[in-house]
Amino acid sequence: MAEYLDNLPAGIFSADADGRVLYVNRTLADWLGRTAREIVGQPFADFVLEAMPFPLSAGVDSPDGGEVVLATRSGGTFPAVLLQTVRAGADGRPLYTRSLVVRAPAKPVSFDGAPSGATRANPPVGEVARRADAAPVPPALPPWLFEQAPVGIALLDYSGTVVEGNAAFLALAGWAREAVIGRPLAERLAPEDRAEAAGQLSKLVMGTAPAIHLDVRLIGPKGQERTAALHARPAVMGGEDRLVLHAVDTTEQKHLEVQFAQAQKMQSMGQLAGGIAHDFNNLLTAMIGFSDLLLVRHGAGDPSFSDIMQIKQNANRATNLVRQLLAFSRKQTLTPVVLDVTESIADLSHLLGRLLGAKVELRLEHGRSLAAVLVDRGQFDQVIINLAVNASDAMPGGGTLAIRTAMMDVARPTQRGHELVAPGRYVAIEIADTGSGIPKENLSRIFEPFFSTKDIGAGTGLGLSTVYGIVHQTGGHIFVESAVGEGTTFTIYLPAQDLAATARAARTRPPAELDADLTGAGTILLVEDEDAVRLFGGRALRNKGYRVLEAADGEGALDVVNQALAEGEKIDLILSDVIMPGMDGPTLVQLLRQELPGVKVILMSGYAEDAARAIESDASLNFLPKPFSLAGLAGKVKEVMKG
Repeated sequence: MAEYLDNLPAGIFSADADGRVLYVNRTLADWLGRTAREIVGQPFADFVLEAMPFPLSAGVDSPDGGEVVLATRSGGTFPAVLLQTVRAGADGRPLYTRSLVVRAPAKPVSFDGAPSGATRANPPVGEVARRADAAPVPPALPPWLFEQAPVGIALLDYSGTVVEGNAAFLALAGWAREAVIGRPLAERLAPEDRAEAAGQLSKLVMGTAPAIHLDVRLIGPKGQERTAALHARPAVMGGEDRLVLHAVDTTEQKHLEVQFAQAQKMQSMGQLAGGIAHDFNNLLTAMIGFSDLLLVRHGAGDPSFSDIMQIKQNANRATNLVRQLLAFSRKQTLTPVVLDVTESIADLSHLLGRLLGAKVELRLEHGRSLAAVLVDRGQFDQVIINLAVNASDAMPGGGTLAIRTAMMDVARPTQRGHELVAPGRYVAIEIADTGSGIPKENLSRIFEPFFSTKDIGAGTGLGLSTVYGIVHQTGGHIFVESAVGEGTTFTIYLPAQDLAATARAARTRPPAELDADLTGAGTILLVEDEDAVRLFGGRALRNKGYRVLEAADGEGALDVVNQALAEGEKIDLILSDVIMPGMDGPTLVQLLRQELPGVKVILMSGYAEDAARAIESDASLNFLPKPFSLAGLAGKVKEVMKG
């Protein structure tokens, strides 16, 4: 027990009723520069130069304490906080005391808002006694209640300048003391939070609210962001009006809340968008397909030709909208290639210049030694163009659009906005404009499908949702920072790739050379639950010279195959939808390959992820995305049949 007390980081001593030391631990003896033997038996008052008592509670057996200045053997001094408990005997007379001594900063903060040593000296014990009948002096605030508090505490003047802050507040702000104390609190807040914070604090200054609570984001010197709950109230300290601010770090809590809510919202929207796109792809396949069949019979000189072309062109426009929905739901078909970001953006600069117009200045600032990325080139271009066009719309009177690139190393999981960035190396692409900015209430919704702040008819509301889906399907992250009147900055993180490994991963089988003549021969089993798609596909393939066996589902396909085999007929190709009622396409193919070894297979779907799951373990499977045209269907069939 004695060894435990000796090694405590605080001083411990006990004194008798006359104040003579009965026991002192090694820590306090070292602070005083004496041995325990030299201290025991001496009045503890001999080591006290100054004292400022502050009662904690009443009663002989209750703890009491104060601020003291203790003298060392070498002539030095140090301030400390002294807490004492008096042990009384049966007659009520004090027997001995047990005391705790904690070293304190040289200028502990007092309740009146000023450092004790800065505005008034700690009076000697005799002077405290002489002031007994005078007006009560505000008791000094023990340093461990301010400097060592586990929550951030700051004092602000009525202009919003930080007058004082404890260690927890400075750590939460993330800046050095000189960058916080004496500076406006607004400088440490995120730009979009400053107006609200100023409005709330003004209520305290005007006396219209006794206290306020608000959530803010604190921005560190390297752009790191912390979330804090601020509680503020007015107080008179040292004769001056002050705002007492308590700041609680809520970063991790907010991260979990935001991440969970955003994941749920985006997942539900993605499922809805993907489901709509899947159904529309079937409808569009039939519309485009039957338009192609009509165009075979109605050439350019036919009166119906222009009407049919209008139908097909509008179906193709609808196809682009569906692709955007699939991009948001991350179910689109991607062809990733190794891409040099610097070269790709430079190639786009001429197109961007024409899109932005003469009023908007385009600036490209590329970082050095950028790693390669693995992305779909067309989708990458679409992301940059969408963001650039949106920036141009936000600057109707002109401005500057800056595109910057750099390498970014993330050492630990980092939350930025709604995104939780995993550790790793990223290529960062920043697209910043000097436009009108985005209101705070819209920031959390800008990536939602069909959400738009533009006038009706000026946009579909799918541009940013498409960007969001493409970036995330590529394995990246996208963040946005904006405030009204201060412009908008979108930042994209794409995983950096090793060139050699990326080249191997991105290597794909080159497409077969297609003849202008798409006719062929052989027997094809067409399995499709959508009647219109099956009807179009069967008619189109028969027109190209194939024999087509049709089935509406997997179970029906098994019956058709059994009948064909019984009649001695050979099936050369299976063309099947992936998702069908009952038995799905991949399961059907596995069963039929037992009866038809070596049969070639094409799977159809409006979902890229359906195909990915189906063919990831079997390179012999081929994929035809919906919607497709007559030429696309016939070309794919001929390619696979020749392969």
